Parts: sequence; structure tokens; C-alpha cells
Amino acid sequence: MREIILLLADVVNVWHDVILKFTVMMGWNLSDKDLHFWVIGILGIIGLIFVDILFHALAKWSITAISFLFTFAMVLVFVFAVEIQQKITGSGNMEFADAVVSVLGFFLFCGIYFVFIGIIRAIKKYSANKKEDQDAA
Repeated sequence: MREIILLLADVVNVWHDVILKFTVMMGWNLSDKDLHFWVIGILGIIGLIFVDILFHALAKWSITAISFLFTFAMVLVFVFAVEIQQKITGSGNMEFADAVVSVLGFFLFCGIYFVFIGIIRAIKKYSANKKEDQDAA
């Protein structure tokens, strides 16, 4: 886990330096705050457009799919927050395997939930079809 965080930090630092050097080369006198404003703003709007298109497509198919993606994002944030908290407080080991197992637990319980909901929907559909058959007779 520590290695992954350090790798991500290195990637961010490299891109930060590349973008900063580019702005200097272009003659733009941007402060670090200006750089954050523009980069995060542009990445954020690209992310919003992508997510908006994806969620509109999913909404035509299933609101549950949107709920799943949103909850999955929250679970990821929570899992990594717990791992970082463990490192800071020394209350446990910060390991990537812990994060993976946590996410697998989420997937397992979601799978159980989806099977349960599928069974309920199938029963309701069967009951509605049976009632239509009785009404037609």
C-alpha cells in the first residue's frame, strides 16, 4: 500500500513539474495556486462530462447501476481513508491487500443483494403474469 501511494505521489510530482515547466516556457507566470486552479478545474470538467454521459446512459437502463457506481466510489474513498488512518495512528498495517479484501467484501454483499432483488422481481413478475392469465380466463 505504501509503495502504491509513493508511486502515485511520484506520478503527480512528475506531471506537476512538467506542467509547471511548460507554463514557464510559454511565458505564463502562474503560481502554484493558479496551476492547481487550472489543472484541477480542467480535469474536473472532463470528469464531469464523462460521468454525465455515462450516468445518462445508465439512467435509461438502470438507476441501480448508478447507485452501485456511486456507492463503489464512496467505498473506495472510505477504504483508502481507513488504510491511511491506520498508518498515521499505528492502529494496523497499511496494506494494499487489506483494501482489495475490503472491496471484495463490498462486491460479495452487492452480489447477494442483487440476487435477492432479482428473486423478488421474478416473483412479482410471475405473480403479475399469473393474475393476468386468471383475469383473461
